[in-house]
Amino acid sequence: MENISLILGTFLLLLFLLHFLTRTKKSPYNFPPGPAPLPLIGNLHLLDMKRQDLSLLKLSEKYGPIFTIHLGMNKAVVLTGIEAIKEALVDNGDIFSDRSAFPIFHAIQRGNGVFFSSGEMWRTTRRFTISNLRNLGMGKKLIEDKIIEELQFLTDKIEAYAGREFLLREFACAPTNITLAMLFGSRFHYNDPLYLQILGLIDEVIALLGSSYIQLFNLYPVSAMFLKTHKIILEKIDKIRNLLRTDIQNKRRKTDISYPNSLIEAMVAKQDEERTNCDTLFHEDNFIATLLDLVMAGTETTATTLHWGILLMVKYPEVQKKVQNKIHSVLGSGRLPRYEDRNAMPYTRAVIHEVQRFGNVIPHLPHATSKDTYFKGYHIPKGTTVIPLLTSALYQKCQWETPLQFNPEHFLDVEGKFVEKEAFVPFSAGRRRCLGENLAKMELFIFFTGLLQKFTFAPPFGLADGQVDINADQCFTMRPKHHLEICALLR
Repeated sequence: MENISLILGTFLLLLFLLHFLTRTKKSPYNFPPGPAPLPLIGNLHLLDMKRQDLSLLKLSEKYGPIFTIHLGMNKAVVLTGIEAIKEALVDNGDIFSDRSAFPIFHAIQRGNGVFFSSGEMWRTTRRFTISNLRNLGMGKKLIEDKIIEELQFLTDKIEAYAGREFLLREFACAPTNITLAMLFGSRFHYNDPLYLQILGLIDEVIALLGSSYIQLFNLYPVSAMFLKTHKIILEKIDKIRNLLRTDIQNKRRKTDISYPNSLIEAMVAKQDEERTNCDTLFHEDNFIATLLDLVMAGTETTATTLHWGILLMVKYPEVQKKVQNKIHSVLGSGRLPRYEDRNAMPYTRAVIHEVQRFGNVIPHLPHATSKDTYFKGYHIPKGTTVIPLLTSALYQKCQWETPLQFNPEHFLDVEGKFVEKEAFVPFSAGRRRCLGENLAKMELFIFFTGLLQKFTFAPPFGLADGQVDINADQCFTMRPKHHLEICALLR
């Protein structure tokens, strides 16, 4: 106990000294209003660290659609509501498209990759990645056929449980396999040891990234001397990197990769092309970081959304029944869904959109200003962290009839036709909009529709629908509870 007290006391003393030595005079910039900060902790006392997004949403009721928050000793500008978010990310995308520097992601990527980089590194890497993913079939019939094939593997896996209970997270294998097939060139068998290792590492890292220790590390990097969670994450990330490097080395041994059939082959070919360019951004560290981004974020978000979809059907069996009836009226019991079928299934499409809105998988991912700017009457300096709070659009009271409830009617008009909503921004907006959006939409429709076509999902034996837990775990993404089990009954 004495050792713990000594460590805590030392840590607080260091923070106080850091605050004293680095404090500055009043900023010359005209920042938006916000709650007064306390020494060292800023406004952390006003935030629920498990659901910061909801705390920020509540603060916006007092301070308006744009306000300043102090996260420890760091200042950030929060944007709430669809109008403010789109004005920044879409109308002024060149100014608000940099990425805020999270200590944990800097430790992982060192400014490389496609998600946590900024400036020319980000623009060049994003262009290359999108172009080659499209060449590999993203958004086209080629990838649709692979998704439908993967659906059949997934339904076989679920059917093998024969109505017995299984973990909700089992559904992650299908969307994860689609992404990995585009990276490596072929799908994995669900019992492949390498595949299971990758799935396990992704699961563990995403869970650890949401821990209180990582939040503390991000707020106070000096705490690294007392904490070890970030070291555990880096060790697991290194294991994924080593798997990627092994595949890259194998691809380099191929005599001809003029027509790449995977993103890794396209990267190897690009490196060969740029070999004599000393200033190239297509170096090994950037490619590994880009692949790592896609392995982590490119698999986690779609898989988690599918988890929410199945869980919400268990929670709301009347919605599930209506979806199944609509599916049967269009597909019958034999024909597998195609992406174009969504146009004949407005209710199913509305349910999937509502799953994305209600599930709110990525509540916010901070940006940063690329230069000094005036925005809505405020002078915001270059490098300021900006939080476009997607939760505030997805749960905005003036945009949704019942914002805090699961309600597919949000996306239907009085005639039952599907309607798009401006405030529907689960993929963010502007230049940082999710690069895999089209792929994710196709996967979600085909997997969700195909699963409900074949199965009725129910809670474990002895648990009523009303007892199903739809609270989120504290992870980097908003995941359903990790331990949840469900049953799948053949229709």
